[in-house]
Amino acid sequence: MVLQIPDVLTAEQVAQARRMLQGADWIDGRVTAGHQSAKTKNNLQLPEDHPVARQLGDMILGALGRNALFVSAALPLRVFPPLFNCYQGGQSFGNHVDNAIRQVKGSGATIRTDLSATLFLADPDEYEGGELIVEDTFGVHSVKLPSGHMVLYPASSLHNVTPVTSGARLASFFWVQSMLRDDGERTLLFDLDTAIQRLTVDLPDHPAVVQLTAVYHNLLRRWATV
Repeated sequence: MVLQIPDVLTAEQVAQARRMLQGADWIDGRVTAGHQSAKTKNNLQLPEDHPVARQLGDMILGALGRNALFVSAALPLRVFPPLFNCYQGGQSFGNHVDNAIRQVKGSGATIRTDLSATLFLADPDEYEGGELIVEDTFGVHSVKLPSGHMVLYPASSLHNVTPVTSGARLASFFWVQSMLRDDGERTLLFDLDTAIQRLTVDLPDHPAVVQLTAVYHNLLRRWATV
């Protein structure tokens, strides 16, 4: 499932993030790339332990916790501390699949990367190129969203970022370990949750609401790896 999640950050939060990132010290983005990815990765990245990365990462994690669409779709167990990258001057990232396991720098904690996320911090008219291309069983998805919006997709997907030929593409990226390892199970529960929410609005007193809610939680109980 490739899902666009609007307004994860407010316009004020995006502006704050951009002010802080403007004065930060960027490094070669290959520092977090695996052996194969390093061959095709060409961008700038904020160091994982940079104070700006940590402060903005906390802001994003707080926003995600308040975002009902993200919680419903991802069913997050752990979220990797958000990272930040910049593409400009023809920089790109060729076809790759994200590492299955990532270690949080400075700790012994690891997460399984079930889902990948890109949170855009620059508007589409600020740069040329820079589309996120995600391939899945339903075809090829090209994603380029307004600032503050995010795309969530299976980390197992083959994906790339096209060359940025003018301007600068700023974004945050991170991974999610879900309570459900399987993307198909997550999608089924997300669809069921969405249907329950619509039914709750249209027919709040209908007995099917309780019945379907019970089905949702019993499936979650059966499938969750917590």
